[in-house]
Amino acid sequence: MNIINGGVTAPKGFSAAGAACGLKKNGKKDLALVCSDDLAVASGVFTTNVVKGHSLQVTMEHIKCGYARAIVINSGNANACVGESGYLDAKEIARLAAELLDCETENVLVGSTGVIGMPLNMTCVKSGVRTAIATLSPDGGHDAMEAIMTTDLVPKEIAVELEIQGEKVTIGGMAKGSGMIHPNMATMIGVITTDANISRSLMDKALKDIVKYTFNRVSVDGDTSVCDMVLMLANGEAENEGIIKEASIEYRDFKQALELVCTALSRMIAQDGEGATKLVEISASGAASEEDAYKIVSSIARSPLVKTAIFGEDANWGRIITAAGYSGAEFDPNLVDIHIGNLMVCRNGAALPFDEAKAKQILKEREIKISINVKKGNFKDRMWTCDFSCDYVKINASYRS
Repeated sequence: MNIINGGVTAPKGFSAAGAACGLKKNGKKDLALVCSDDLAVASGVFTTNVVKGHSLQVTMEHIKCGYARAIVINSGNANACVGESGYLDAKEIARLAAELLDCETENVLVGSTGVIGMPLNMTCVKSGVRTAIATLSPDGGHDAMEAIMTTDLVPKEIAVELEIQGEKVTIGGMAKGSGMIHPNMATMIGVITTDANISRSLMDKALKDIVKYTFNRVSVDGDTSVCDMVLMLANGEAENEGIIKEASIEYRDFKQALELVCTALSRMIAQDGEGATKLVEISASGAASEEDAYKIVSSIARSPLVKTAIFGEDANWGRIITAAGYSGAEFDPNLVDIHIGNLMVCRNGAALPFDEAKAKQILKEREIKISINVKKGNFKDRMWTCDFSCDYVKINASYRS
């Protein structure tokens, strides 16, 4: 498989647009539309937060039919916690888009991201929907990407090309996410498109399997939003012979390509965490169970003390073992080894002499790996996070203004 230029419009039969309708105070693009030429099979994974945004609620209803034609996402307003009007507004967005695209309302999925507790300006949104539909283009993927950004500093998009049954198949994706990011699910908003001919049930299985160890292994600040979702559309335009079947080589290849897309987007989100200066990969090995491995990496990844030490380039490994210790995982502290990069800083739960200058140099890198081995079993896990800088506080102290 090959990484190629493009995002959600790289696969055949997809177009997109991004419009500035006035929801963002800075006048930047704030309404995105991704559209398939024909009806596509659809799947999604959604936040487990008991509080759910109204647009997300509508999408969870619509996706039950198994098919979608378009996805409309606004930024600048989460359309959450505003009462029945928020739900009705989300339904109206879907209805208007469906009318203009000549499809059923249930075939339009909607998303919103931004400030919670503020009603949508529907005059702006409707204008944005009309503009986006009028400007749909096979080259509009990047504009759509820009339109879903909130505190993101960099766009997040990727496309991968592979061969299935003698035909070129493409998977494209875009995601937004910088803060309020932690499992479960999906810690951000993501859209993935493919022109593969694959059944809804098998695509759904592949997406959920991969999301568990990609998007659900990202933590910026330990907060899970109310608008989080990953949506995937497959329109079959690649015309690979027959529907891909489970346990086939074609399914394995498709799943590997999808995992590459999801992994890349997940790493981009962690690297672009609010105020972040470093991408950090936390790995745990030797755990007694899958659950314990996850508890350890999750606890370390969301520890403010670990994250501030990384920002300060301080090899304070005591904060790492402490976070593992309160994670709820079972292990013997006297067996724990810890590495920062390739430098061992703790052996069998005790301090050992290490080169502080080398540790400082490792922590100056843009990407850092921290690994912990608890020597209790054979299970392992990993999570991507970022450091906590002074800018994280500044961004979130004045988010609404």
